[in-house]
Amino acid sequence: PMRWLLLTITFASVGGILIEFRTLFGREVGVTLLILLTTLKFMELRGPRDAMVLVYLACFIIITNFFYSQSIPSALYMLATLLVTTTAWVHLHGQSIPLGGRLRIASVLLLQAIPLMLILFVLFPRVQGPLWGLPQDAFASTGLDDKMAPGSFARLSLSEEVAFRVGYAGQTPLREQMYWRGPVLWEFDGRTWTPGEAVAPAAPQFTDTTQPIDYSVTLEPHNKTWLFALDMPDRLSIPARLTHDFRILRKDPVKARLRYEARSHLGYRANPNEAKRQIQRALQLPPSFNPRTRQLAAGWRADSMDDNAVVRAALAHFSQQNFRYTLQPPPLGAHSVDEFLFETRQGFCEHYASSFVFLMRAAQIPARVVTGYQGGEFNALGNYYIVRQSDAHAWAEVWLPGQGWVRIDPTAAIAPGRIERGLSAAVTDAAALPFMARNPPDWMRKLRLNWDALANQWNQWVLGYDTERQFAFLTRLGMESVTWQKMALNMMAGVAFIVALFALFMLRHLFKRQPDKVQAAWLKLCRRLAKAGLPRAAHEGAQDYAARVAAARATLRYATKTASILRRYKPSSVWLLHSSYNPSSVYPQIAQMDAD
Repeated sequence: PMRWLLLTITFASVGGILIEFRTLFGREVGVTLLILLTTLKFMELRGPRDAMVLVYLACFIIITNFFYSQSIPSALYMLATLLVTTTAWVHLHGQSIPLGGRLRIASVLLLQAIPLMLILFVLFPRVQGPLWGLPQDAFASTGLDDKMAPGSFARLSLSEEVAFRVGYAGQTPLREQMYWRGPVLWEFDGRTWTPGEAVAPAAPQFTDTTQPIDYSVTLEPHNKTWLFALDMPDRLSIPARLTHDFRILRKDPVKARLRYEARSHLGYRANPNEAKRQIQRALQLPPSFNPRTRQLAAGWRADSMDDNAVVRAALAHFSQQNFRYTLQPPPLGAHSVDEFLFETRQGFCEHYASSFVFLMRAAQIPARVVTGYQGGEFNALGNYYIVRQSDAHAWAEVWLPGQGWVRIDPTAAIAPGRIERGLSAAVTDAAALPFMARNPPDWMRKLRLNWDALANQWNQWVLGYDTERQFAFLTRLGMESVTWQKMALNMMAGVAFIVALFALFMLRHLFKRQPDKVQAAWLKLCRRLAKAGLPRAAHEGAQDYAARVAAARATLRYATKTASILRRYKPSSVWLLHSSYNPSSVYPQIAQMDAD
């Protein structure tokens, strides 16, 4: 198109982007502008130089995919796209080469780049944080919230997304001991549990600890400030705060994959000397809600002043009154606990935890709701556990004199299979679960675990190759006192070594006898054409020279045949990569032209 039209389209497009995004800065705007300008470049495509610019722009567009996903499938897709782009680049330098030959040359070029890529990946100084910013898949679409209402966990159980992965350093606890602690909920408005207002910070009391467990957690981004640890945690390898109710909080939300090490104790006494204001906080109930539940709890308290006896009575009520553990409980009204305990008797973990804590508070026993995850799937290939969103769980804690906060899981009273074997072994309507959360064929389950092990290694050693891992890896390789200067020198030495090897490989082929024979005939033909009035310019390659000779057919004998031979001739730097080209096939024709 005419220049004025092209400029008009460009300004109109940029204006449209400005209207849509309200800015010309940022990731989305930058990628959109790059794609738009590359598209407009096609409208002024006039020669090989413009085509080369398009190829380079395509490479930049491929890189921008890292802004949206850094997974293995995305990387493989980008590699395939880069192969196609490189093939187009080869086509610009050798249009007579068939498609298969161009693909082979492009593949060889990419393979030759692998050693350089590895050297740069290992030795190039790492920056703090993701090099490409936060990819779009860093923001969790599902995950645990700090609020709990009827139905919130049942919906979460339908997600097979990974929440985190755990590797144990020594002793591995039993599955029924794997309670991964998250948000702690204190306040209830009649339907929804929330953490409530934060109290003044106080150090948690942690005594009589037994059975220490050391482990590492690779946490997927969930855009919240809390971390997950095995009940009860007392040590963490990264900066974080252990609150009075044993939550682990960071200053900033987890927006990128995070790896940390922790220690927990399976045996403990937590806050045995709890402050009075915390005790009162754990007894609060909204007025005028659930009168039948209050009456039931008051009856238990009248029968016994022993808190442990009241706890046992509540658990016996769940196990003896035909309660049902289901993913699809009926909706509840204003008096949700009354309706659940005396009418529907169908619920998920949040129903049991909520009603149990309400019963305890109504019986004047301090109690609170704890949410997190329970269990996990063992992956023998990587020797770690996978905790998925479908493992989300809610349980209760009661404060007992002399014992402190004690974990009570009412779900275990009605559906012990949920704690011991997983969700699919406990719910009566397992058909509502995703296919892979049920009991898939053994080969399919192994395939998924193998893929997860591969993805875990990718996350650990590629995406997770940060400054700390880089220094540790180089130290294991024998580099003492790792510094930026040493890494830079080693990187330059490695690149120089690879380039030298490739240069030796090229020279070895350049000095072969057969290429010398063809080259000599080629130069002799060029000299003969020069005597005929068509000398080859210093910057002129075989293709351009052939075109000029063909244009002179009216004044030069055998011009057409000579041009055909020139177009077929390829210097050694090209046929070295192009396996389908045989230099001996063109030599007889050049020699025959010289004889004529």
